[in-house]
Amino acid sequence: MSRIVEIWKETTDELINKVTWPTWEELRSSTAIVVIASILFALVILLIDKSFGKVMEILYSMLGS
Repeated sequence: MSRIVEIWKETTDELINKVTWPTWEELRSSTAIVVIASILFALVILLIDKSFGKVMEILYSMLGS
């Protein structure tokens, strides 16, 4: 049990004193970059999906006639 307490104390000490946390400005900036990149990625995937859907629609119409 004392080993668990020791690990807990070491973990707490590391999180409080040894980890370098980003500033709020860095955090906001990074978050904005991630949100914008996610939206762009989603739009690219949407474009690819719509394009393939159109191609498949054309192929099915050609094969079905």
